[in-house]
Amino acid sequence: MDTKILIVDDEPEIVAFTKDYLQEQGYQVITAYNGQEALRSLQRQPNMIILDIMMPGMDGFELCELVRKRVTCPIIFLSAKHSEEDRIRGLMVGGDDYLTKPFSLKELHARIIAHLRREHRLAEETKKCLYFGNLMIDLEGYEVYYLNERLSFTSKEFEMIQFLALHPGQVFSRESMYERIWGYDAEGDSSTITEHIKKIRSKLAKHDPDQSYISTVWGVGYKWEK
Repeated sequence: MDTKILIVDDEPEIVAFTKDYLQEQGYQVITAYNGQEALRSLQRQPNMIILDIMMPGMDGFELCELVRKRVTCPIIFLSAKHSEEDRIRGLMVGGDDYLTKPFSLKELHARIIAHLRREHRLAEETKKCLYFGNLMIDLEGYEVYYLNERLSFTSKEFEMIQFLALHPGQVFSRESMYERIWGYDAEGDSSTITEHIKKIRSKLAKHDPDQSYISTVWGVGYKWEK
C-alpha cells in the first residue's frame, strides 16, 4: 500500500503502538514528535495526518493552521481534550475529524478508511476536469473553457487537446498522435497533426495570447506545457 500516514504526537508510547498497528494494516507510517518535525515531514507528502493537540511549543491547533497552508490531506485530531469547545476549534482550524484519548485503534482505522475513501471519490470527480491556469478542459462534456467562456473546437481538435493535456510535459511525435487519435487504419497521414495544432494554438491565443499551452519540440513532436 502506498498510503502514507503522518503521526504527530509528543508521547512516544502512543506513537509506537499506533505506528505498529497501522503498519500491520499495510500503511507507510511517518512519525513526528513536535510541530517543527511535522512541518519538515510534509515534504514526504502524507495522505493522512493524525495530530495530537497538547504538545510542547507549537500545539496541534497552531500546527494544523500551518499545515493547511501547505497540504489538503485529511487531518484527524487525536487528543486528551474532551470539551465541545476543543472539538469545535479543531474542526474550525482545518481538522476533518476529532477522536479523544484513550481511543480504539479499530475505530481510528475505520475513520482513516472513511476519510481516504472520501478523498478518493473527490479525486475521481476532479479527473473529470483538467485545469491549467484559467483554462478548464471538461473531459466528459468534450468542452474547453477559458474564464468560464466556452471555446469552439472540432471533435478532433478536442481529442488532441485532451490527449496532450492528460500527459503534460510528455513529448509525442506526429505519427504516434495520429495513430492514437485517428486510429491505425485511418486514411491520411500525420501531416494533419501539424494543421490541427496550428488551429488549436490560434484559438487558444485569441483568449490567452501570453500562454503557450502546446510546445513544439523540434525534430521530435509536441507536448502540453505543465
